[in-house]
Amino acid sequence: MTEPSFAHLHVHTDYSLLDGFSNIKKLAQRVKEMDMPAVAITDHGTMFGVIEFFNAAKANGIKPIIGLEAYMAARGMKDRDAQLDKKSSHLLLLAENETGYRNLLKIASAAQLQGMYYHPRIDHDFLAAHSDGLIATSGCMAAEIPVSILKEQPEEAVRRINWYYDVFGPNRFFLELQQHDIPEILELNRTLVEMGARYSAKYVATNDVHYIEPDDYKYQDILLAIQTGAHLNDKDRMRMTDPTYYLRSPQEMSRIFAEVPESLSNTLLIAERCNVDLSFKGYHLPEFSVPEGFTAQTYMRSLCDEGLGRRYGKRAASSQVRERLEYELSVIHTMGFDAYFLIVWDLCRHARETNIWYNARGSAAGSIVAYALDITLVDPLVHDLIFERFLNPGRNEMPDIDLDFRDDRRAEMLEYCARKYGDDKVAQIITFGTMGTKAALRDVARVMEIPIPEVDRVAKLVPFVSGRNTSMADALAIPEFKKIYDSDPQMRNLIDIAAKMEGTVRSAGTHAAGVVISDRPLTEYLPLHRPTSNSEETPIKTVTQFEMGILYSLGMLKVDFLGLITLTVMAKACDLIEKRHNIKFNLNNIPLDDPKAFSLLGAGNTAGLFQVEGQGMTRYMVQMKPETVEHVIAMVALYRPGPMAFIPDYIARMHGEAEVEYRHPALK
Repeated sequence: MTEPSFAHLHVHTDYSLLDGFSNIKKLAQRVKEMDMPAVAITDHGTMFGVIEFFNAAKANGIKPIIGLEAYMAARGMKDRDAQLDKKSSHLLLLAENETGYRNLLKIASAAQLQGMYYHPRIDHDFLAAHSDGLIATSGCMAAEIPVSILKEQPEEAVRRINWYYDVFGPNRFFLELQQHDIPEILELNRTLVEMGARYSAKYVATNDVHYIEPDDYKYQDILLAIQTGAHLNDKDRMRMTDPTYYLRSPQEMSRIFAEVPESLSNTLLIAERCNVDLSFKGYHLPEFSVPEGFTAQTYMRSLCDEGLGRRYGKRAASSQVRERLEYELSVIHTMGFDAYFLIVWDLCRHARETNIWYNARGSAAGSIVAYALDITLVDPLVHDLIFERFLNPGRNEMPDIDLDFRDDRRAEMLEYCARKYGDDKVAQIITFGTMGTKAALRDVARVMEIPIPEVDRVAKLVPFVSGRNTSMADALAIPEFKKIYDSDPQMRNLIDIAAKMEGTVRSAGTHAAGVVISDRPLTEYLPLHRPTSNSEETPIKTVTQFEMGILYSLGMLKVDFLGLITLTVMAKACDLIEKRHNIKFNLNNIPLDDPKAFSLLGAGNTAGLFQVEGQGMTRYMVQMKPETVEHVIAMVALYRPGPMAFIPDYIARMHGEAEVEYRHPALK
């Protein structure tokens, strides 16, 4: 007798924020352990996790099925009457093919950007217009067909079933059956089976998975309490009906739905039909318009030739400069990034022409092309900077130039970017906040009604770990923390639960600087989100539903627009100097060899100075007594985990107080 097989098609991960407790990697591993061939992701109203899910499933030899549990508006998706439109119903959608996936992107985006009212909603008209390539089910008990049945409105239920058959047809619409400890659900299933017989309907069994293991129900319950601001002991708070919303095995699902065996085999049929490939398919750089008679490659060469003349004068024709330029241009063109450099050049050009001070930070300083295009201010030849640290032909990665703009005019740069490339092709980038060790302790303690002073006593003992996130294991390595854990049963329970909650996605925010720019409307590649609570005031009114690492893997162009108050202060100071002394300073001509400036640094007067004003850095500046900008550069380079331990040695050798040792004669 063959073992039963089954595919879960209704699954919430922890990207169903503060509702799902299914870690994607653990989910994929557990599906593999249970010998199930496929699994779906159907988070509430968003597609935050679909790429991570796709990759995790593939890594485990599991077929990923991309879906969404959408919210259907009570009326139209733009209606917002407090009485009539507060409630919406659920709807399960699965992408059968690439067309279906693109429609899911549009549905998830429109729900956030146009339909948001308590929930991100769509309506019947929008769904009908974007139904190609999608498989739909009648949904869970909160979907419109089951709600009509439970309200004893059979005619309304029939009308809605007819609508779904008209839109999706008999091969792409399934009646969904679930089984949990809910009194009404048996009658609901019986009615669905009876009604379905009139249509020769196809049935599909699901389990509305919200967590992976049976014991995880208590952690998911805590998430719901955190989400609703309730205490676990509140009798009337929102909670799941029973602890059966886990990743049930094929054997268990076969026992539960033995009377409707086709509902089990249909999960495999749907899994076989759903084929969506979300792997890397190339870069999606925006089109950059160049003057007539030029290509992106020849126009950039022309700009570089002009820039080198300005930067190097007579030296521009030297073999050192020309060879470096030719090499960089060759690498840039071979890797397909001509347009990227032109896009960044254009942003810097606009900033210069509108007197918005800017600077590029990071490894881009190693590029003579960036220097010739006035993107960077640092001569890579003078400072022996390495181009390959910025762009390496051996690594198939998009270059990354971080641009600092004066913070009081950063919004103007964002507005220019959106206007030039189109609002539909430009978005800010989402970030996800996860529960750290301290946050997990405090969140769990609040819902368990543990007094704040008692929690603080424990949370304050959690150490800071350099270079990675602190874990509960790090905290338990602290003797005082471990003593509380061993001696206080209530705290032990709190710590054990909080350790399970660590890393759970808790919230969505917006990256402080990142902006994605595309060659086509972004919804052809990814879903969009409404502005989060920390991004409403910017000129770019959409946020990607994918975080930065995912955008890189999809070949999207990301540019960082950082706002730097130091540039604002410097620009305003130079304006005042020009008004009072008729001397015009800018980033290109401010002296870098003023002894008085270095005396200020050596005296510890670093307040307001970018990268050197921290307490630790100031202490070392006082010890170093820098005399050149190279000394400051060395300190900034050393002041990070690892080389920081060698700062005292460096200072001692710099002042001749210790002998310089060379690991190899070539270093001399």
